Amino acid sequence: MKYKTRRTIAIAASAVAISSWVYFNSKSYETALTQDPLAPLGVTTEDAPLAADVLEQLPVKGRASKSGYARTEFYSSWPSIDGCSLRQRIIRREMGSSAVVSTEDNCTVISGEYDEPYTGSHLIFYQKSDFSSGVQIDHVVALSDAWQKGAQSLTKEQRYDLATDPLNLLAVDSKTNQGKSDGDAASWLPPNKAFRCQYVARQVSVKYKYSLWVTAAEKSAIKNVLKSCPSEPAVGVSL
Repeated sequence: MKYKTRRTIAIAASAVAISSWVYFNSKSYETALTQDPLAPLGVTTEDAPLAADVLEQLPVKGRASKSGYARTEFYSSWPSIDGCSLRQRIIRREMGSSAVVSTEDNCTVISGEYDEPYTGSHLIFYQKSDFSSGVQIDHVVALSDAWQKGAQSLTKEQRYDLATDPLNLLAVDSKTNQGKSDGDAASWLPPNKAFRCQYVARQVSVKYKYSLWVTAAEKSAIKNVLKSCPSEPAVGVSL
C-alpha cells in the first residue's frame, strides 16, 4: 500500500505543530534532541537573535557564475553517523516517535508519519519503498544557490559541512521539492504559508553560518515574509 497523501488525509499543519519539531546539530545528535526545538545548537530561545537581525548581517550581492558547479563539489554521498546514514537520521528526526526502524540495521525507517512542512499535509508511510518515492531530503539553501552566493570560495571541507549540516536539511514531499529546484526565497517559498517564517529564518541562519550572501531580490522577499512574524528567531546561530 502506498503512503497516504494530502488528497486523502490532508490537514493544515499549524504553526504550533511545526514549531514543536526537534532540530539538532550534526556533531551532537542525541544531546540536541533534548533541547528546545527552536534552539538546537545550545542557544536558548530567549537568547537567539531575530532572523530579521541576522538577515541584516548578510552581504547583498549579485549572483556569481554557476560555472563549475556540481553536487560533488559539496559531497558525494550521505555520511554515516553512528552506523546510520544521515538521510535516515533526518527521516527519523521528522517522523519522531512514530518512526518504525528496520530490525536488520536499526537505521532504516520502514514506516512512520509526520506533518510535512512544505505542503502542510499529514503523510503516513506504510513501507520502506514509500519513502523512496514520497520523500526527499531538501537542502533548505540549495547547493546550486549556495555555489552562486559564496560557496565556491569556501574550502572543500566547509562545503561538505554545509551540504551535510542538519540545519540545512529537511525531509519533504518529493514533488514539491522538485518544484523548488534550486530557487531562493525570491523565486520559491513553501506553499504552506504557516511554515514560511521558519523556512526563511532557517535560510538566513544557514547563509550566516557559512558566510554566504543574498541578492537584493532575495533579501526583499525574506523581509516581506518576516513582516508577519517579526519575533521569528534565527536557528542555531548567534551574533
